[in-house]
Amino acid sequence: MSKVVASMAGSVWKILCKEGDSIEAGEDVVILESMKMEIPIQAEAGGTVKEVKVNEGDFVNEGDVLIELE
Repeated sequence: MSKVVASMAGSVWKILCKEGDSIEAGEDVVILESMKMEIPIQAEAGGTVKEVKVNEGDFVNEGDVLIELE
């Protein structure tokens, strides 16, 4: 199982996948907003989305798990 983690602190602006979706390595899965900038977070590995750990509007810190893949 792999995880998608936040590369920086910010607010979850948009979640681009849902549980059960199949995603590929390099695909944008979450967009964070920090200092009025939108930062896309990409999956480092492909797989199926097992669980989305955050909601739109949540604040996350660097290293927080956003999505679990299987």
